[in-house]
Amino acid sequence: MFEMRQKVLFKHCDPAGIVFYPRYFEMMNDCVEAFFDAALGVPFEDLHGTGAVPTAQIETRFTAPSRHGDKLVLRLSILSVGRSSAAYRMIASCAEQRRFETTATLVHVNSDGKPTPWPDGLGAKLRDFKDKSQ
Repeated sequence: MFEMRQKVLFKHCDPAGIVFYPRYFEMMNDCVEAFFDAALGVPFEDLHGTGAVPTAQIETRFTAPSRHGDKLVLRLSILSVGRSSAAYRMIASCAEQRRFETTATLVHVNSDGKPTPWPDGLGAKLRDFKDKSQ
């Protein structure tokens, strides 16, 4: 399981002082990008030189609000890996209280936006991570 810590900043909050839900999606993407860099050794800036890894599907349940100053822990685990896709689950919590849970599918695409196999061993790294985190 990959973990990323995220303090809730002023920029994440609406006038009521709670996280505006689209900002959670930015945090999710930040976690995915950090995962590729830190856990897989494949920074997005390298991977995105010849293609991209967009989110093709996402389903999220928000279970409690987060407020300015909260310290979130985002935990990402890989559920499955295909030829050009990978599904993950991410759970965010603060002091062990769940704030959201999401499942999503990433797809590796070429520069034309067409699904293409994971490059040079990246699929194997994703599978290894999946096996280690279960």
